[in-house]
Parts: sequence; structure tokens; C-alpha cells
Amino acid sequence: MPSTPSTDPSLEARTRPGDPCIVVIFGASGDLTHRKLIPSLHNLAIQGYLPKNFAVLGVSRSEITDADFRKQLTPDAKELGDDASRDAWKSLSQRIFYLSGDAQKPETFPRLKERLAALDKEQGTPGNYMFYLSVAPQLFATTVHGLGEHGLLREEGSRWRRIVIEKPFGHDLPSAIALNRDLRDVMNEKQVYRIDHYLGKETVQNLLVFRFGNSIFEPIWNRHYIDHVQITVAEELGVEGRGGYYDTAGAMRDMTPNHMAQLMSLVGMEPPISFSADAVRDEQVKLLKSVQGFSPENVIHHAIRGQYDAGEMGDKRTPAYRDEEKVPKDSNTDTFVAIKFNIDNWRWADVPFYVRTGKRLPSRGTQITIQFRRPPFMLFQKTPVDRLATNRLTIHIQPREGISLRFGAKIPGPVLRVGAVNMDFEYQDYFGAKPSTGYETLLYDCMIGDPTLFQRADMVEAGWKMVQPILDVWKALPPRDFPNYRAGTWGPQDADALLTREGRHWEKME
Repeated sequence: MPSTPSTDPSLEARTRPGDPCIVVIFGASGDLTHRKLIPSLHNLAIQGYLPKNFAVLGVSRSEITDADFRKQLTPDAKELGDDASRDAWKSLSQRIFYLSGDAQKPETFPRLKERLAALDKEQGTPGNYMFYLSVAPQLFATTVHGLGEHGLLREEGSRWRRIVIEKPFGHDLPSAIALNRDLRDVMNEKQVYRIDHYLGKETVQNLLVFRFGNSIFEPIWNRHYIDHVQITVAEELGVEGRGGYYDTAGAMRDMTPNHMAQLMSLVGMEPPISFSADAVRDEQVKLLKSVQGFSPENVIHHAIRGQYDAGEMGDKRTPAYRDEEKVPKDSNTDTFVAIKFNIDNWRWADVPFYVRTGKRLPSRGTQITIQFRRPPFMLFQKTPVDRLATNRLTIHIQPREGISLRFGAKIPGPVLRVGAVNMDFEYQDYFGAKPSTGYETLLYDCMIGDPTLFQRADMVEAGWKMVQPILDVWKALPPRDFPNYRAGTWGPQDADALLTREGRHWEKME
């Protein structure tokens, strides 16, 4: 008998396997299925979180068999290095199936409905379906409407139907509002799981526990003690053959209203009344809606854009963005952005949030830096100490996962000197390393009906609303200095000036 999905899954619910279901992957022949989705399901199987009654149905245009599809997805031998991994794959692979179909063709959906009904009988699944849309953004509404028109989104009794949608969710505020409206036409908001794989990172999830589960941090998490916040998402890679897509998006659209907005909201939100999904997301939305709007003049001074030129990455010469495959030679698409956000609420008044993200930067990593205010110097005026280092908390999200705290300590010796020291916490050292793609938690949460780590419609729209004024100004005023930073550097000089003119600087990636 299937378990009834809960709107507020308890800790007890998280100790059991997910609900019996079929995961339907549209765009199953794509890279995401092979690199992330199937490995995540394999890891869940190893850990005992996949239900006994379970199946995967890949849908794509290629004309291949179930056996061919399974063969394409089979991990390398080195990835099946122990008995538990091999046994889990053997069991999972027997429950992977394939349907040739095109979401743009109406005849696909009756065939899909028929195949799902047959799999329900074969696998003992009770009609619970998770539809994962790993397709081009322009196909989101088409696919959802096709499912709705054929009754595949209808929920009855304890049976659930859920849609997982990858970013980008719209390309600006009007298109995001329109897409949300299209989804509401055929399904309820509680059925929509807008996925952001950054929220599958353990360190991101730990932000809530770190802030609200430790009494030493929350009392100082405000404007009285914090000088500013920095969020950096750095990529070494260029567009890697995705120039056609990337040139329609750019760094701003690709990262800021989703990844960066989510990290900002978790750092800055007020304590929720509980850890229920809507309580947490209500506070995230409040934070995003508190972001101060940009005037055209503020955009010019507080939003920096860049595009990489040819440069050296290690011992390798890398091409300019405009020389990448499928990128126009006169492209004005941004590959780097740095923005100063101000938040209009009591907690964060006069505490700037600086965010930056870009491609072809010197290293890959994501980190959040909380820079505390400098302590008063008066006690040290008649000592050899000429300056005091500020306390700094750094939350490392990827590839390193951990937390570092910098504070001052006396350097041994007869003279009073102060040095900065670090206390470091590494997830792997304390909790061991588990195989992870970042999608395991998100897929499992969808199976048990916990949308906490997924974006709600109002969150998506709030994220776009905070960057829309910047997009409007940039559209009206094309850049005249592109390309303006070399590959292998930390972006254009204006990004450094964004902080240095206020007596601050970007913290190095650690």
C-alpha cells in the first residue's frame, strides 16, 4: 500500500525509502541523465533510499531499445568497485526503460500514458509519477501541457504527480511570470519542483543548521557585527561547446536570479517559525523582496559585466569568448558579473552583499564570506600592534565542503603582536565522504514530497525582479570595452574597484 505524501515530511519520513514511483526523464539522451540523474539514483539505491517498487522511464527522440538505453547508462567498472555498488546497479538497471518520443508531437503522450500504465502493473508502482524535464527551456510549457491534456498530471487519493524543472526558469521577469502562469493552467503549485542543484550541496543545506542551530552565531548575524557579505561562484571552464545556448543567456541570466539569489536568501533570511517547506521559503522570499531596487545610475556604478579574452590557463592557451564555437564574433554577452546588492530591512541595513560569478577564472569554487566589523583599536593604541585583522567566516560550498573561521591571536614572544589564525572544519574529515552528485537529496525530497529545497513561483519571480533593472540598462547600453578581462584572471578591473572604492577587497578563494 503506497504511503500518503506529506506536505511537511518529518525527520521520521527521511529515514525511510522514497515513495514507490516511476521517474520519467524527458530528454533522457542528454548529458544530464548520464552524468547526474542516473548516478544519483544509483547512490540512493546503495544507501537504501530507493523504494522497492520503482522504475525509470527515459523519453527521447532516439530510436533505441531498453537494452541499448541501459548499456549507455552503465557506469565504468571502476565506479562499481564494491559488491554493494554492483548489486545496487544490477537491481536498478533492471528497472530502467526507454520510450522513443518527442514532446513537441501530440502522439507521444498517449503512448507515454499507455507505457506508464503497463509499468505500474509490472513494477508494482501505484501511479506515482515524477516527470523530470531535462529539455530545452522553450519546451517546458509544451511538455507540461501535453501531460496535462492526457490526464498524466491528475492526482487522485494518495496518488501524486510531480514535475521537476531545470533552470533557466524564464529569461527575464515577464517570461518567468508567463511560464508560472502556463504551469498553473494545468497543475497546482505544490506539484512543481523547480530544481537548483546548488541546493543539493551539503554545505548549502547546512547554512540553516549553522545559523539557527548554534547559539554563538545567530546573535551576531546582523548589521551590528557584520561589515559585508561576499558570494563568489567561480568557474575555470569556458562555454565548452555550449556557445549557442550560453550566448542567449550569459552569466547574469545563467547564475544570478537563481543560484546567487538562493545563496543570498539563505544567508540573509530571518528565522522561520519551523523547518516546514513553506515556512522556510516564506522567509527566503521576504529577503529577496527586500533587495533594494536599482536606478539606472546605480546600475552603472554597482553592476559590473565582463567578457573573457584569450589568455593563459596553467600551461594552456585558451581562446577568447568570441572565438568559441557557435559564438558570434561581435557578441556582447557577459561571461562575468559582479554586483553590489543592498537589503532594505532592519537586520541588514548598510551591510552590502557583493556577488560575483564568471567563466575562465583562475580557479573553480563556490564560497560565502561573512566579513565581521573591525574591533575598536583603543585598547592597543600604546602597543606595537598597528592594525587588527577582522574576523572572517568562510563557508566553502564546492569543490571543498567546509567552514573556516579567522580570528586574532597573540604571536608567541615578549612583544605583543597579533596574528590571524584559522579554525577549519571539513565535512569529509568529520562525516566521511559519500558518493554524491548534488542531486541525491533533491531527487529523494521529490519522492517524499518535501519541496523545501526547491524554488516556489514567487521565489523565482523575486529573483528575476532584483536583476531586471540591470538587464534593462545593459540592453539599452551595450558594452564598449568587451572583451575586458583575460582568461585566467579574476574579471575586469571595475569588479575590484566595486569594493576598493569602499575600502574593501574580494577575499581570495581558499
